[in-house]
Amino acid sequence: MAERRKLVLRVDLEERYLSELREAFPEADFVVATDDAEFAKVLGDADAVIGNEALTEAQLKQAKKLRWAQVTSAGVEGWLSRTLAKHPLTLTNFSGIAAPNIADHVIALIYAFARGLPELFDRQRRKEWGEDAPTTFEPTGQTLAILGLGDIGEALAERASALGMTVVAMQRNPTAPPEGVDETVTSDELPDLLKEADHVVLSLPLTEKTKGMIGAKQLALMKQSAYLYNVGRGPLIDQEALIAALREGKLAGAGLDVTDPEPLPADSPLWELPNVIITGHNAAATPLLWERGIVLLKENVGHFLKGEDLQNVVDTKAGY
Repeated sequence: MAERRKLVLRVDLEERYLSELREAFPEADFVVATDDAEFAKVLGDADAVIGNEALTEAQLKQAKKLRWAQVTSAGVEGWLSRTLAKHPLTLTNFSGIAAPNIADHVIALIYAFARGLPELFDRQRRKEWGEDAPTTFEPTGQTLAILGLGDIGEALAERASALGMTVVAMQRNPTAPPEGVDETVTSDELPDLLKEADHVVLSLPLTEKTKGMIGAKQLALMKQSAYLYNVGRGPLIDQEALIAALREGKLAGAGLDVTDPEPLPADSPLWELPNVIITGHNAAATPLLWERGIVLLKENVGHFLKGEDLQNVVDTKAGY
């Protein structure tokens, strides 16, 4: 009789989702261990771990049976290490499940600035009617630059194109432009792209190469009327340089779902700047997020139990 596989959930799933997993795979044991002490007890004989919290080097050494780790987010930068690169486990992520909601979030931020909503909301709180209109613009006909053409970038491109925006995307290895993208460029062409863009969106993963990719030099290339949006990771942007550019009027505004650090400290100047919208890493949040996540998770559990190739495999050895 085949040995039962133990899959440890380090995430507090809703009971209905946990029941789905147990009903779909009665041949496996799903153990919930969200507490650190509980997790330490079961990690040694776990075949798989499901959750978002990265395993430490000590935990990786303890997890001798572990062959699969499913991260319940798209970002995996906290997981990658030399120890993980040497470990026999396969790492997968949730890339793609949040793409529609994050793309909608970026469009909402663009239109919030387009219609002057930050100023109008402030007037509402002050109970001021205000006859003069705030600064507005029309996105139609403007250029949207997407830095990182993954699932989020492609979903955003489709929406922006439908709104009449010109979409240019930066890719590591440019291919034929997908639907909604007018042109793809390489990172070497980033300076020219920043000069022409009215809106610049960062939807890249955080790596050694992308960390701080938007700093004072890059911000200086952008139009004073341009807007910057970050739905990737906070350290993609040199935050002090961004604050300076916004204060000095060298940039029209910024929509930040992610910051560096997180949570953003209460004394950060970003909170007080009138041309900044901060959404506290909530771009992915919708009631349908985990509906899509469970579909992917069940597919991968099935593949794992059958010894088949998994979806959304991350290259843990890149750079190591």
